[in-house]
Amino acid sequence: MNRKELDPDHSPAARFGVRLRTLRDERGWTQEELADRLGYSGTHISAIENGRRPPTSRFAARADKVLGSGGRLERQGRSVRQPALLDGFAEYVGHEGRAAEVRVFEVGVIPGILQTPEYATVISESAMKRGAITAEQADERTKLAARRQVPLTRTPPPQIFVVLDESCIRRPIGGPRVMDAQWDRLLEFAELSNTVLQVAPFDLGERRPLSLPLYILTLPDRKLMSYAESAQRGYLERDMTSVLPVLAAYHQLQAEALSQASSIALIEQLRKGTS
Repeated sequence: MNRKELDPDHSPAARFGVRLRTLRDERGWTQEELADRLGYSGTHISAIENGRRPPTSRFAARADKVLGSGGRLERQGRSVRQPALLDGFAEYVGHEGRAAEVRVFEVGVIPGILQTPEYATVISESAMKRGAITAEQADERTKLAARRQVPLTRTPPPQIFVVLDESCIRRPIGGPRVMDAQWDRLLEFAELSNTVLQVAPFDLGERRPLSLPLYILTLPDRKLMSYAESAQRGYLERDMTSVLPVLAAYHQLQAEALSQASSIALIEQLRKGTS
């Protein structure tokens, strides 16, 4: 029998499928045997184990009881039905970690790749308090921000170009202490030899060519990939005919944004409370 191997970091559904399969294997049961115990078909079990079908609350609760997993599957199932990350983002992050070049444009918040732990925690806990995500999902988001920063120090490091809308650096998150540390983090990032940091000022107005957050990767084989978000969905794009126009818009944005020297000066003014 051909057995599909899943990457648990690909998506919450994949993580659930890997956990279910591991528990089943530990008991030496086939998919059909587990299906008989749960009251489902073998096809249903296969679809869940391969990440093609999300587990219902009823399924996860029954699986916990039959497999003796102490509620872990039910808790993990909630993350599948109410994911912490938008579609496509988990896959994007996997590619980001090995990219040769990373281009980022963000609006409203500092991107995760540059967030301090305190800033990331405030953002995640705020979403949890609004009921948008669970406590476990908030923790997952905070840890993800830290994991995304590990490849920045690899050898050789990726080239990273970041353009922040002015709203990112002016929006107060977590109070003065958190913001001071976050501004310091931005200044440290700008000093690295493999980075460029720019601010797109408010007065760009209608000349700003991008409205939504955008990420563009150049992979080691020089292929391009882009990821963009709306309020509810993420879009991972590999088709060059779609990626090249957004890359051109990004280059235009870089040309219109403040230089790195002017961007650093603006951030330093904010730190001193003079802007």
